[in-house]
Parts: sequence; structure tokens; C-alpha cells
Amino acid sequence: MVLRSCWKSRHKNQCGAAPRWIRSGLAALLWLCVTQFDLGCGAVGETKNVVQKDAEFDVTYNDTVTSENQTIYAFNHTISRNKTEGVRVSVDVLSQGLESPTLFVVRQKQAVLSFQVPLILRGLYQRKYPYNHVGRTLCQPPTRAASETQYFFVDVSTLSSTGTNYQLRVSRVESFTLQTDKKFSFTASPSQPQYFKYVFPDGVDTVIVKVNSDMTFPCSVMSVQDIQCPVYDLDNNVAFIGMYQTMTKKGAITVQRKDFPSNSFYVVVVVKTEDEACGGPLRFYPLRPDELIDAGNRTKVLDVIVTPAINSEVYVMGMLFCLGIFLSFYLLTLLVACVENKRMKKKREVFQNPADMSPAETASLLGKNGDGKTPASPYEYGSFADNGSTLSSEAITDSATSTDNNYRYLERSLESVGRSRQESLSSVEEDDYDTLDDIDSDKNIVRTKKFLYVSDLSRKDKRVLSKKYQIYFWNIATIAVFYALPVVQLVITYQTVVNVTGNQDICFYNFLCAHPLGALSAFNNILSNLGYVMLGLLFLLIVLKRDIVHNRALVRNELNALECGIPKHFGLFYAMGTALMMEGLLSACYHVCPNYTNFQFDTSFMYMIAGLCMLKLYQKRHPDINASAYTAYACLAAVIFFSVLGVVFGKGNTVFWIVFSVIHILSTLLLSTQLYYMGRWRLDSGVLRRMIYIVYTDCIRQCSGPMYIDRMVLLVMGNIVNWSLAAYGLIERPNDFASYLLAIAICNLLLYFAFYIIMKLRSGERIQCLALVCILFTAVVWGFALYFFFQGLSTWQKTPAESREHNRDCIVLSFFDDHDIWHFLSSIAMFGSFLVLLTMDDDLDTVQRDKIFVF
Repeated sequence: MVLRSCWKSRHKNQCGAAPRWIRSGLAALLWLCVTQFDLGCGAVGETKNVVQKDAEFDVTYNDTVTSENQTIYAFNHTISRNKTEGVRVSVDVLSQGLESPTLFVVRQKQAVLSFQVPLILRGLYQRKYPYNHVGRTLCQPPTRAASETQYFFVDVSTLSSTGTNYQLRVSRVESFTLQTDKKFSFTASPSQPQYFKYVFPDGVDTVIVKVNSDMTFPCSVMSVQDIQCPVYDLDNNVAFIGMYQTMTKKGAITVQRKDFPSNSFYVVVVVKTEDEACGGPLRFYPLRPDELIDAGNRTKVLDVIVTPAINSEVYVMGMLFCLGIFLSFYLLTLLVACVENKRMKKKREVFQNPADMSPAETASLLGKNGDGKTPASPYEYGSFADNGSTLSSEAITDSATSTDNNYRYLERSLESVGRSRQESLSSVEEDDYDTLDDIDSDKNIVRTKKFLYVSDLSRKDKRVLSKKYQIYFWNIATIAVFYALPVVQLVITYQTVVNVTGNQDICFYNFLCAHPLGALSAFNNILSNLGYVMLGLLFLLIVLKRDIVHNRALVRNELNALECGIPKHFGLFYAMGTALMMEGLLSACYHVCPNYTNFQFDTSFMYMIAGLCMLKLYQKRHPDINASAYTAYACLAAVIFFSVLGVVFGKGNTVFWIVFSVIHILSTLLLSTQLYYMGRWRLDSGVLRRMIYIVYTDCIRQCSGPMYIDRMVLLVMGNIVNWSLAAYGLIERPNDFASYLLAIAICNLLLYFAFYIIMKLRSGERIQCLALVCILFTAVVWGFALYFFFQGLSTWQKTPAESREHNRDCIVLSFFDDHDIWHFLSSIAMFGSFLVLLTMDDDLDTVQRDKIFVF
């Protein structure tokens, strides 16, 4: 009647204070309905006893709750603007009531926290794990007043008619606010997560939050969240906001002030219900619907510490350090070039004014004997005999017998040597000049001689070969553009996903030394790749200088440029320098977000570099029969194709490893045959018959050794190495297939390089001082580089949590870690390796090609 009369007379002001009382009553009735769920709020004849108690902190309350009564505990505490106290609610249910759990609702001024006990947490395959002991920290909303008393209520209810015994304890959390550089230890479990508050001190814009434990398992999650309610601190919701990562023994997140407007954040630590996410075992359980599984003891002891990160000055020092190292190589190269130019200038002066110098000085500068003759080639005193070079005698000028003849030696006409170098290379086509039609019938004779000379394999027109090898550069430049653009787009997307989702398990950084800059999470790992780009560019400049000098010598018709030394073709060198620069760019892209799906970006041009170096070694003494750019890049594309297949399907796949090992061995045999016979064989239907015939005639009918012993030694060693690597892959089946494939390429390159050096020395050739210094320097740098590479600061072969166990602090300028040092040293070592290939045959520049052995 009161409600009805008030409704009718609300415009006549006849109800007095009744409307305010009615509104309060309706609010209380509505809250009672919400808290009682299906108990039939407002049902006729139902009674519900609500007991409210004034409660105190640090007191354990033992009570019983049934479906007919509800208990409310009222707490109050004083909070201040400058100090935050944590409040923790701990609950134990002493009697089993899985069918009717007990509901706990904590009502605060600006937040509501509710949970049931037993707390049911889900794992993989919807497994259910019950927890009877639950501890939760209450979210503390900020206050604007200097001091304020706040009230909160803990409501306990259940639908169980038999009653449930429970224990309730509310306590203050000591050290809820973390202090800078002070370690704090605590325990956590899946049903008892922990979180703490950190406030940025003045003058600190970036900090590193480190969580450590001596226990590998149980698996846990650390999260950094903004100061807001609710705090997501359970296994099933910790990934909803903020930044998070799984961890076993180590976890670290770099936090920047700009990402948190309140200048503070929560550090949340949650223990997972299962260990599978951290690489742990997943116990076998029968999958029965709604079956509850006892998780056992999953309590973990951890400690947390927040330390300031580096400031802007360290960033500047790191960048200047990186630039300084590699710019010093530019200065050193400039110094060496100046010394070389000065030496060459003196040589030219000797040619122009020979009378001004003594015979001894002339001999020392020109490398002549006292009688003015060119020193005999070391080959003339070696054990090898000249079995008849096919180079025309008209194309070779006899050595001058006097110094004066030597001066006139460069001025004479060389029309019989070749066409004028003034002709445009753009008009030269390989079809016009490359076929060697006049000696087609002699190819088998020339290339199958027992002792081959460079003159035998450098008979094609120089302009044709120069244009042919320039294609290597243009092709790799085209490949680089088409490959790099989508790579850059993809890694930007990766970084965006990491920044938006906060999931730091996507990328495998060294989190203890990952310095962010802008949107990049690990700027130092990207910056350290600058060496590849700068040294690759420097190598291109060095090659360009040599190319220009050589072309000028050709224009002047200098005999040394036309008929002496290893034929100069710079296309492969240009391709190598470009590949080194692209390696730096793509390695930087990989380190934007390193993981197993984009590791191919870091290795693709490593395959290119290894392949190009082997091709360059082979081209030095086989310029006429070296592979074309199209064939070479097609083979490298096949290698990258297998790399992708191995990453996607190779892990533990026996069929894939069998197929790959067979292809590896067959490719090794085919390449060995091609190299041994200098391409003078055919792969057709009669190849098997010819093989049987050779085995019969050379091994059964009469036992004769191989005709090309040196080549046979190299190929036998190469087959042993490759067959061994194939067997290792088939037996061990390594998870990192891309690195395994790279190891095959590097082993073959090192084997061929060692063979080349040994044969060069065995043939009586010498290594000049500059090349020797480069070899020794490069070997030392490679040794140190590999040491830092094998430190293994992270690995995507394991789970992200296991990878973080390998993380370590920075070691140089508090900015660069071990892997950055690997980038520095490996870029220098690659640059040195390229210089070795460029200079190792400089001693032959004055030796005629019909006296330079092929091996």
C-alpha cells in the first residue's frame, strides 16, 4: 500500500521521506537477489539468515555456511595517497563440497572480486584441477585524499544444505610496494597468485623487472599490468592485458614509463596448472568428462627485483662505439691505399727514369734479377712438366733480356693478343663469342690433359666472361630487393603484434640485455648488424677500385693485365659484397623478433655467401667452365627450399631425413664427377654402362691409379665429409635444420679453401705479405667470433621459458651482449675472408698463364 500510494502521489509530494527509504530498500533487495543466485529471491515462505560481523585483520575466522544462512564480514582500513598497502584474503575450505562450492565475494569501493572454493582451474584438453586453499590480493584503487578510511565486505554463501566449514583470514601484505634494486622473496601457487606494485622514481624512465627462482618447475607466468581493477592474476586470464611471459628459472621484462600514464604498474606472478608451456612433462590422465584431477603440490618460491635500465647516454655511447669500430676499417683501408699508390708511383717513375736509380734499386722495385731479366717462375723448378699449352706462341712475347727491353716491352703493339678494348661491352653477346667453334673438337683433349694450366681454361673472350660474371651481381641485387621488402614488412608486423598483445613468448630475445628504442624491443641486437652493411660496402669500394685499375691497364694494353696472372673477373666479388650487406640487413630483420619461423631470414644469404665463395675459388683457375649465374642461383634456391622444408617438416620426421640424405649423397656424387672430369661427361641413359666399363678396365682388368691425383684427393675428402654429415643428420635428426644445412655449406667451403692453399704452396707459389696478414687476422677473429656464437643466449629450439634460462646480462658498455659481439666479430671475419679471396693470388700478377697450374 505504501508503494502504491507513493506511486500515485509522486507529483503531489504526499509521501515525505518515503521515496528515499524505498530506494534504499529496493537496492538492498536487488543486491540480495544477485548474491543468492537461484535461491528464489522473493519466493513465498523462504527465509534467509544474513549475519554481518565486524572483522579484523590478521584474525582467522572458522565458520560454517549453509544454503539457509549467509555471512558478511565487514573490514575497514585507512589508506593514504602516498602509501599503498596490500590486502590479501586467504580461504581454506575444510569440507569437500564439489557439487555445491562456496562462493566468496569481496566488495570494495570501486571493485568486486569473487571466487569459488574449491577453485577449479583448467589445463590442456579441458582437464580440471580443484584447489581448496585460495589466496587473492585485493586491488587497491587510488585515492585523491591525503588519508581515507575505506570499507570492504567479504560475503560467504553456498547452495549446500549440509553446510561447509571454512577458514577466512584477511591480512596486510608486507612489502607490497617494490623498492628499486631490493630483492623480495615470496611463494606462489596456481590458486595463490601474487602481485606487487612498483612506482617509477624520479629520473628513471626505464626499468627491468627480473623474477628468478631456483626451481625449474612448476611453470609460471610473470606479467606487468597497469594500475587498474580488476587485476588479472589467474592462469586463465593473466594474458588478457599488459605484457607477459612464461618462465622456469628466469624471467625479465623491460618496462618504460611512457607506457604507464600513472607512473606505476603491477608485477603479477602466476603459477600455471601444468608445465607443458615451459617444456615440462604432461602427465597422462584418463580423459573422463568432468573428472577432477589432483594437481599435487605446485608451490614455487620466487624472488623479484626491479633495477633501472640504461639511460640515453649509454645508447649514444653504444652507437658511437659501433660506428667507431667499422669506420676505423675505412681509415685503415684509406691508409693502405695511400701507401700502395705511393709505391706504384715510384714504380712508374722507375719506368720513366731508369737511369736515375742503381741496378739494385731497380731490381728491388721491379722484382727483377741483377741482369735485368724477369725471375724464373717457380713452376719452372717444380716437379711438374709443361705438357704443351694450347696458347698460341704468337700471343706470348718472349721475356726481355735487358732492362731497356723491359721498358719497351709494354709499349709494343698487342694487336695479335686480342681485339681492341675500346669496343663496347654492351654489344657483346655470349652467343657471338663464347662457343669456341674453332676448337670444339679439341675441348676433350685440352680439358682432360694430365696437367692443366690457367691458359687452357681462359680461352674465351674476356668481354664475354666479364659480362657473364656481372650477371651474378645484377641477379643478387634483384633477389635482394624482392626478398628484403616482404621480410621487412613481415617483421614490422611481428613487432606490432608483440607490442599490441604483450605476448613476449613470440620473440626469443636475451631479455636481460634487450634495450628498446621506439617500437623496437631489442635495438642493440639490430644495431650490432651494422658491421655487415658497412664492411660489405667497403669491400665493394675496394673491388671497384681494383676493377677500375684493371680496366685502365687493359685500355693501355699492358701485357700483365692481358696475359699474366689469374684472369680478373669482378662480378662474383660484387655479388659477395652485396650478399654481405644483405646479410646484415636480414639479420637485423631477424633480430626484430627472433623465432624459428623467421630464422630463414638470417641464414638465406649465409648460404649465398658460402656458395659464392666456393664459386669464386673455383672460378680463379677455371674461368671458362665456371657455373653461370642462373645455374648457381637455381642451386642456391633449391638449398633454401630444402631449408624451409626442414624447418617445417624436418623435426623428428624420419621420412624427410631419409629423402634429404639420399639427395645430399647423390648431389655430392654428381658434383664430384663434374669436377673430376671438368664437365666433359654426360648424364644420359648410357652413364651406367660407361661407369661399369671404367670400373672393369681401370680396377679389374688392370689396376691403375687415378689420372688426376690432386683432384681425386680433394673429392675423396669432400665425399667423406659430406657422407659423414648426411649420416649424422639421419641418425641424430637435429631440430635446427637451417643451422645443420649451413654447417654443410661451411664445411665444404673450408675444405675447398684449405685444399686451394695447400695446392698453391705445393705448386711453388707464394702468398704475399698482405694476403698472409689477412689470413692470420681472419683466422684469429673467426676463433673469437665462434666462441661468442656458441654462448647461446637464447634458442628457439626450446620453449620460450627454457630459452630464457640461457639469458645473460650485457658485457660491453652495459649495452651489447655476447651475441652482439658475435655480430661484430663475424662481420669483420667475413670481410677479412673476402679480402683473402681478393688478394691471395696477387703473387701471380707477373706470371704468364701458361705457367699457372689448375687444381
